[in-house]
Amino acid sequence: MHGIARVVVVGSLNVDSTSYVAAFPAPGETVLSHGFQVALGGKGSNQAVAAHVAGATVELVAHVGTDAAGDFALATLERFGVPTGSITRHPDAPTGVAQITVADSGENTIIVTSGANAAVTPAAVDAEHDRIADAALVLTQGELPVDTIDRLAAVVAEASARFVLNLAPPAAVAPETLATADPLVVNEHEARAVGIDPDVAAPTPDDWRALAASAVGRVARSVVVTLGSAGAVAASEHGSWAVPAPRVSAVDTTGAGDGFTGALVAFLAEGRPLDEALRIAVAAGALAVQVRGTVDSYASREEVLAAAEAASMMAEGDTDSTGAGGAPPA
Repeated sequence: MHGIARVVVVGSLNVDSTSYVAAFPAPGETVLSHGFQVALGGKGSNQAVAAHVAGATVELVAHVGTDAAGDFALATLERFGVPTGSITRHPDAPTGVAQITVADSGENTIIVTSGANAAVTPAAVDAEHDRIADAALVLTQGELPVDTIDRLAAVVAEASARFVLNLAPPAAVAPETLATADPLVVNEHEARAVGIDPDVAAPTPDDWRALAASAVGRVARSVVVTLGSAGAVAASEHGSWAVPAPRVSAVDTTGAGDGFTGALVAFLAEGRPLDEALRIAVAAGALAVQVRGTVDSYASREEVLAAAEAASMMAEGDTDSTGAGGAPPA
């Protein structure tokens, strides 16, 4: 029986302005969009919403401006039922923004302006010490200042809580910060940035699984590497696993990695082992790419669990899903 556990997300909060185009413009080229959307964004808020809809009790520590974008962000979080009491408003800094372009292929480009996110300093972490210390799991991302991430890792370690670091985008955090991550969640590019680097031109999921296993205890306590349409791999002291993604028609990949990470931490926080949480998170990411937008693309707990169960039944007997030293989840 798994219980609901408290997750604290310390992270970025942006408002996304997304244009949908047939194809990305070349340098100097102007193209017309065939759609436009304004929505909640930022890896911190995206992952907080994803964890919340997956069933976790979530508190989001973030900073926004006192502008209309900040009003919109708070209203959106309240619509999802995510508490906003730990979000600070700044009169002298605008709410962070992301300018996103999504091509018809489903791929995207993103430019982020940090705004009030830059005010999430080490002092802001210290001000939330008791909230952080009481959490079962604390999650952050690479969109915060490096010294803030390092301080957060130290506070979580002192409190003996579980620290999950999604190092996206790559940031030059201290080795001690990486070492406390359980897990460190990265994509292929981010994995290379922290020294989890394949020596082959086209690494397979099995190659990535072996690399993740070799990084356990050397880079981080446990490691998850997302592989896009190929799924994801993970490794801990208990084994290593590769979970393929189901074949789906992707319409928008924006925020899908955040949906994966939010689901992953929600199920880790309630006591599920890494291999089981990985399977569920892969299903959550696959559902997210089939819907336009970020937070509104995240499926409910019931839908994610059903999709994970269906994928598990289809993959039954696949040796890739058991991994070296691992076993299929119950």
